[in-house]
Amino acid sequence: MAATPQKPAAATPRRKVSRHRGEGQWAVGHHTPLNGNEQFKKDDDGLNVRTRIETIYSKRGFDSIDPNDLRGRMRWWGLYTQRKPGIDGGKTAVLEPEELDDSYFMLRVRIDGGALTTQQLRVIGEVSQEYARGTADITDRQNVQYHWIRIEDVPAIWERLEGVGLSTVTACGDTPRVMIGSPVAGIAEDEIIDATPALEEMKRRVLNNPAYSNLPRKFKTAISGSPLLDVVHEINDVAFVGVQHPEHGPGFDLWVGGGLSTNPKLGVRLGAWVPIDEVPDVYEGVISIFRDYGYRRLRNRARLKFLVADWGAEKFRQVLEDEYLGGRKLIDGPAPEQPVQQWRDHIGVHRQRDGRFYVGFAPRVGRVDGATLTKIADLAEAHGSGRVRTTVEQKMIVLDVEQDQVDSLVEGLEALDLTARPSTFRRGTMACTGIEFCKLAIVETKQRGSQLIDELERRLPDFEEPLTINLNGCPNACARIQVADIGLKGQLVLNDRGEQVEGYQVHLGGALGLEVGFGRKVRGLKVTSDELPDYVERVLKRFQAEREEGERFASWAARASEEALS
Repeated sequence: MAATPQKPAAATPRRKVSRHRGEGQWAVGHHTPLNGNEQFKKDDDGLNVRTRIETIYSKRGFDSIDPNDLRGRMRWWGLYTQRKPGIDGGKTAVLEPEELDDSYFMLRVRIDGGALTTQQLRVIGEVSQEYARGTADITDRQNVQYHWIRIEDVPAIWERLEGVGLSTVTACGDTPRVMIGSPVAGIAEDEIIDATPALEEMKRRVLNNPAYSNLPRKFKTAISGSPLLDVVHEINDVAFVGVQHPEHGPGFDLWVGGGLSTNPKLGVRLGAWVPIDEVPDVYEGVISIFRDYGYRRLRNRARLKFLVADWGAEKFRQVLEDEYLGGRKLIDGPAPEQPVQQWRDHIGVHRQRDGRFYVGFAPRVGRVDGATLTKIADLAEAHGSGRVRTTVEQKMIVLDVEQDQVDSLVEGLEALDLTARPSTFRRGTMACTGIEFCKLAIVETKQRGSQLIDELERRLPDFEEPLTINLNGCPNACARIQVADIGLKGQLVLNDRGEQVEGYQVHLGGALGLEVGFGRKVRGLKVTSDELPDYVERVLKRFQAEREEGERFASWAARASEEALS
């Protein structure tokens, strides 16, 4: 009997197998570049572009620059193309990079710890006047930024800056950016510990070092021994905060994973106390974790804050100790104490530990010019000082002033419109670069911030409560909008005639240091640029009318009704 033919089995549908590429972490074997940025970094270290700038691009001009150098590796030496004039904010996200690029550059001079000699400040001012059309903005990370820089002039600028010990190396790019530090390190009467030796050793180990020149993205560092918590440690990738250990004495509390931009996160404490001589080792350990375990697949997740959020503090500390400190366990330690005051900018006249004085003063939203910087250097030297500092609030300080020279120095600064006795609004208003030069910006900020100061001083001359007003030209939060009392995020909004105009989304009640937290957003609250003074005046008058005794603006904003904040 013949066998009954078997019906062929139905073919099993083949499932498409997609190879899991992970997050691009080197430490788990994902070395294949997963985006264009990772590819150009693999092709050539960003540090190497300096040779091409000096030998090729500066001689052949802007059009000779390779695109991967122009919009990539040149950042490793502090250079970004600036925004082409005349392009409105509505086109920022629409145009291609080459359509936004001007043939001029922004050049960032890194000033670690904000520390400058008057000689260095004078050279910064002279370079500004000779090569940057007078521009020289002070940033909220203690740097100075030039604009209108020609590629042909860059080697000469480097020669001038480096001749007095300054540098632009890794001022931008996927690198260790400027290390911000207390501007009164080593001189303040109330200082817990002087972090200067640790900062200098950290710089020596990582700057211009190929071991740390290819990070997943930028890496921001803060270190301070001031009880004022004066380096916004909560929003840095790594921060060392001065504390007094009950058994071991002064040292630093270790924080990791802070950052703002479009996905803000506050740094977290690892619960570890670090003595000053171990800070450089721990710093190298943290930056190496970021290099090896940081997420490289997606640029918008390539900051340390995302790794810390996924791992948690306990795992991060364990990996740091086991894999990067040779199994050495860190000492448990205390958290920093709350600062005793809201202002942490060192504005005004303060006694130093050596009996002399330092004088902090306020430019307008960080906007100065080269001629003014050279005059500040001259003024400081005329009053016996050879040292100045920049701060993380876009302000400046003259150090080492004898008591009998203080009043004369303050008068000299006033003559330059650089007051050591600013109004709340002059003292507390910051602004990013904005649409004038930044390719990411949507609205104007610097001029708007300066005009807002004038209007508020005129309308509210008796307002004396500490207050921060931060203006940002886009969502990226370079001016720290989420942690300001009044944070203003630039965007296009509709006015009462239905026209699209420059304006801001409002964040209210953010804070660092005291009652740390992100600002509150009121649903649908957007303000046109023209309406901004009216809006801020209205909210501040309501605050004055409704506040409880001693209540800060941030506390009031957290409990106020939406109607009161609108």
